[in-house]
Amino acid sequence: MANLANALTGVRLLLVPVFLILLFVGDGHETSWRIGAFAVFAVAVITDRFDGALARSYGMVTEFGTLADPIADKALIGAALIGLSLLGDLPWWVTAVILVREIGITALRFAVLRHGVIPASRGGKLKTLAQAVAIGLFVLPLANWAPVWSTVAWGIMAVAVVLTVFTGVDYVVSAVRDSRGRSAGH
Repeated sequence: MANLANALTGVRLLLVPVFLILLFVGDGHETSWRIGAFAVFAVAVITDRFDGALARSYGMVTEFGTLADPIADKALIGAALIGLSLLGDLPWWVTAVILVREIGITALRFAVLRHGVIPASRGGKLKTLAQAVAIGLFVLPLANWAPVWSTVAWGIMAVAVVLTVFTGVDYVVSAVRDSRGRSAGH
């Protein structure tokens, strides 16, 4: 079903390759192209905020949106992390920790979808915000302007990694507890 929330999700999916192209233009470290990549990343992140709010507020929740929204989110975050690691701007271990959690929780959500949707927790929303801000700071060529920005970016990325691990464990514990509750009820 086509609606504004689903259209925003579709736009976010289409922005992923545009973001990657801008990120890798030249040697991947040209200031103007990195700023362009940041702008596309920021627009994509903002559409994520609005599509979910629209869908819930105006009854636009659809099966497509339920499936495509997390895929669009993971595609954007995954593309950014992998791109930054390929460029040598972010260590691969950070990318691996975040992607393993994101793919694992997405798989868990799809596995339990027949029993209901696992809603995003406050911690999950904070994790998403921290990841988006940290990635945005890594995409921007801030270290060229003032080295202190590199420290800020790393501080926020450290928070994002901790939240990523913590919320991942929390989701798994909640899913196991809910699964046991359903099993006991039958």
